[in-house]
Amino acid sequence: MDIAMHLFWRQGYTGTSIADLTAAMGINPPSLYATFGNKRALFEEALSRYEKERSRTLTEAMAEPTAREAVLSFLTGTAEAATLPDRPAGCLTVQGGLACGGEDGEIVQLLATSRARTRQALHDRLAQAVTDGDLPPTTDCAALARCVVATAEGLNVEASAGATHPELTAAAEVGARVIPAPEPSL
Repeated sequence: MDIAMHLFWRQGYTGTSIADLTAAMGINPPSLYATFGNKRALFEEALSRYEKERSRTLTEAMAEPTAREAVLSFLTGTAEAATLPDRPAGCLTVQGGLACGGEDGEIVQLLATSRARTRQALHDRLAQAVTDGDLPPTTDCAALARCVVATAEGLNVEASAGATHPELTAAAEVGARVIPAPEPSL
């Protein structure tokens, strides 16, 4: 499964053929179809595996004591994950659908739904920060969550273009500043 996941990650869904998958996995096409059903089902399993790996980082980040620390942890974790030497650069949920055409609209939607789950987790954490008094009551949590996810997606795109971990970490630190610092207590 890791081989298939990495192949989809590097080449995208559309750019990865059955021949690519079977050659990389060391199996023949009938074995792939017997085990997974079809390319889309294999992609969905690869995406599920990827999400499980990345969800730990998101869960840990959302447990940070302040909204700014949570976002900083999420963005620096994204920078780290996007540049691991044993993984393709960037993010499967971004890379996997970049070259998808109209016939692969369901794949694009599947990836968008995956990214929406991350955005919802951020929204929920920001809303909790408003409730806790960590963020001002006028905070637009939906817009702020979308901004943070867009920053994370940008970090992944930059990683796939060759940006280094230190470069992305510096950008993540700047990106986290979009979250207001807690007001000092009197």
